[in-house]
Order: sequence, then structure tokens, then C-alpha cells
Amino acid sequence: MNPLPLIFRGLIVIAMLVLVAWLLGDVLDRHWIDVYVREQGIAGELLFVCVAGLLISIGLSRQLVAFLAGYGFGFTAGLVLAMVAVIAGCITTFYITRLLLRDFVRRHRTPRLRKIDHFIHNNTFATTLLFRLLPVGSNWLVNIAAGASSVRSLQFFLGSALGYIPQMMIFALVGSGSQLQQFWQIAIAMAMFVAAAVLGGWLFGRYRQQQGPEQSAESPAPAT
Repeated sequence: MNPLPLIFRGLIVIAMLVLVAWLLGDVLDRHWIDVYVREQGIAGELLFVCVAGLLISIGLSRQLVAFLAGYGFGFTAGLVLAMVAVIAGCITTFYITRLLLRDFVRRHRTPRLRKIDHFIHNNTFATTLLFRLLPVGSNWLVNIAAGASSVRSLQFFLGSALGYIPQMMIFALVGSGSQLQQFWQIAIAMAMFVAAAVLGGWLFGRYRQQQGPEQSAESPAPAT
């Protein structure tokens, strides 16, 4: 296979994203929220969701989006709008990557990567939830990796949405000016840690079980 057409398309997409990021470089700060979004009704909400979703799709921090949504709309409305924007950005990155990269990646992956991909395909929701709960890693890179793999799209989006909630709540609260008492901050952090630990242990156990007998993981998982 000649990879040049894929590389060329990838470079075009990257150039377009860099251009968009440059054009929107001054967007989504407090001043922009005050001028164009705050107290603008539905128009302001739609503008925020569209711009934030686009910026999330090219790597903007979801915590920043939650903070600014809390600042502009208050905790409850801000959390809802931030979640919509972040999920929209996740879906956008996922499908762009799936369209441009998945076939190339599937043809060039090693047997070990095929096994890992098969395992994640069969445990998409739990694996995604684990990644989203952990306070480390890049949300954008996870979206790209998922799009290039054979994860089940609906389960990936549902696991992402649920896993986003704890950290998005914290940053929306801070952005809204609400006093997040230390007890609740510690409680949420501990709950995230326990949930991630339990999920990680369960997934590791399932992965070890699947490494015993040889199975059909050597063949590509079905597309969704």
C-alpha cells in the first residue's frame, strides 16, 4: 500500500485544524464570554456549544470548557452546556480519525496490537470509563486512538459522557464562583480513584483470562 495519499490527507486536515486554532486563538476566554455569550439567551448558548465543541475537537482542555461554562451560565446550565460541547468535540474527532486513519492502522498493526484492539472492542464501555475517570492523559489523544481502533462508537461515547462528569462538575463549580468545600472535593477525588481502581482491576483480570487460550483476536474485530 502506498501511504502517501493518506499522509497527504492527514497533513491537509492538520493544516486546517491549525488554521482554525489560530483564527480562534482569542476565543473562549472570560472577555469573549462576557461580550458574546453571557445573557445572550439561546443564541449565546448555541454559540458557546459550537465554538467550544470545535475547539475541543482540536485539543482544547475540557476542564477549561467546564470552567468557562460555569462562569458564563452558572453551575447547572454551565455543566449541561459544557457536557454537550465536550461530547460533540469527542464525536467530531472520533469520526474524522475513523474516516482517515482506521483502515491504514488496521492494515499495519502487529498481532499483539490486534489482541489489545480485540479486547478493547469487547470491553469498550468499561475501558473508556476507566480512561475518562483517571485525572491523567489527553482527552484529545484518547479520542484519536479510539477513532483509529475498532471500539464500538456508541459505547465509547456513553463511557466518555459518564466518565467526564466528576471533573466537569468540579470545574463548572469553580467557574460559577460556588464555594466547593474541601470535603466534597476530596470525596469526589476519592470516588474517582476507587472507581478507576475497581475498573482497572476488573479489566486486567479479563485481559489475563483472554491471554490463556488462543482465540480469534488475531483477526480484525468487526467494524461498527
